[in-house]
Amino acid sequence: MKSRLLAAALALGLAAPASAQDAILNVSYDIARELFAEINPAFAAKWKADTGRDVTVDQSHGGSSAQARAILEGLPADVVTFNQVTDIDVLAEGGLVDPNWREAFPNGASPYYSLPAFLVRADNPKGIRDWDDLVREDVKVVFPNPKTSGNARYTYLAAYAFALDKNGGDQAAAQDFVKQLFANVPVFDQGGRAATVTFAEKEIGDVLITFEAETGGIAAQYADKNFVRVTPSLSLYAEFPVAVVSENAAKRGTEEVSKAYLDFLYSPEGQRILATRFNRVHDEAVKAEFADSFPELKLVTVEEVFGGWDKVKSEHFAEGAILDQVFVNQ
Repeated sequence: MKSRLLAAALALGLAAPASAQDAILNVSYDIARELFAEINPAFAAKWKADTGRDVTVDQSHGGSSAQARAILEGLPADVVTFNQVTDIDVLAEGGLVDPNWREAFPNGASPYYSLPAFLVRADNPKGIRDWDDLVREDVKVVFPNPKTSGNARYTYLAAYAFALDKNGGDQAAAQDFVKQLFANVPVFDQGGRAATVTFAEKEIGDVLITFEAETGGIAAQYADKNFVRVTPSLSLYAEFPVAVVSENAAKRGTEEVSKAYLDFLYSPEGQRILATRFNRVHDEAVKAEFADSFPELKLVTVEEVFGGWDKVKSEHFAEGAILDQVFVNQ
């Protein structure tokens, strides 16, 4: 497996071409292709202006958890830009990322954030407004497999948080709610991009659940379909954590450019690109500029609802834990 990954990496041209002085591989989550297609040339221009050197930024996209496993098996990432903290923790546990990676960059190493939201068909024929509507018998829901997709794990946790909020913290009621939600999913794709194709091109399902940022991009990409974006009353703060894969960067001599690449995501220019792609950002000036693009809602965190990612990993995502129990037979 490891040799195949390395061969594939070389086939993709991850080694710097003769005309380039720097080259890095950003291994990212499934639905971030268009975002980094815009980020990368902007960073390359800044790097050239700052250092006089050219840089090539190669991309690898897939389900966040699957991407983490691929790196552990040999995919030579210099940086990761994931959608789930636990997937970088896995790399830290494997010795590839600094154990204190969340302290290396501002905002817990999350330069932007989003939340699970909905995309429905033209004119919203099923009248879908909130999580309650997604467990109705007449509604079919599309989102990827939470076993392979960080996107889907956020969907699962957001639905669970909504049910806890509605039922006064009743764990059994929350588990029943997410069971009903899973039962309404006709197909579980591996990642967010495949789920988008299922909904938008195969025209399966009444509602797609994905990050709010992605609902904006999909609506624009498929403008002829007149999809409607829906923000639920409550959702979960979704971090997009980043890290230098220090073990690989040290071997490849890319520590400087790798750090600069992630720093760029925090710069006003980077934050503005992120916001134009419907991501919520931390830069106050950019936030004010795009304030009208982001509806208000009750936004809860993993720490508030679930006690932090360590508890989530043990109580929800470990083998035989709550996710396995509610996902059985799906």
